Amino acid sequence: MLSAIEIEQITHELQQVPVKKAACIEALKIVQQQRRWISDESVADIASILEMSTAEVDSIATFYNLIFRQPVGRHVILLCDSISCYVMGYTEIKQQLMELLQIKYGQTTADERFTLLPNACLGTCDHAPALMIDNDLYRDLKPGELSQILDQYL
Repeated sequence: MLSAIEIEQITHELQQVPVKKAACIEALKIVQQQRRWISDESVADIASILEMSTAEVDSIATFYNLIFRQPVGRHVILLCDSISCYVMGYTEIKQQLMELLQIKYGQTTADERFTLLPNACLGTCDHAPALMIDNDLYRDLKPGELSQILDQYL
């Protein structure tokens, strides 16, 4: 069941669009911001508010790689695995991240602090390798910097 705050924010978004379906992505983002992921129950609740089928909402949710249909950690790390990042040291960054976090791609740390995911492009090829934690972009990465970067996120 969606919270009163989520419903209020979704209702506000509905006033910004010509048809209810057009608010679907924003509705998903609103719920994810509160819960960190989109459960089947949330999909059904959003579908009801937007007068859509659950299949329609689910198809939108699963299309976008930053809408999470499984629980994620408090902080999501997106590690760019584009060709530029690969050439500039992605493999070493990936290996050290996995060692520091004790997880692999798609997994969440035991303390639910981090989830590690690959990302095809972060749009900063001239400063590869790169990763993003939440909305913070880190460029020109060196393996020795990773511990210090991770320590900023509680």
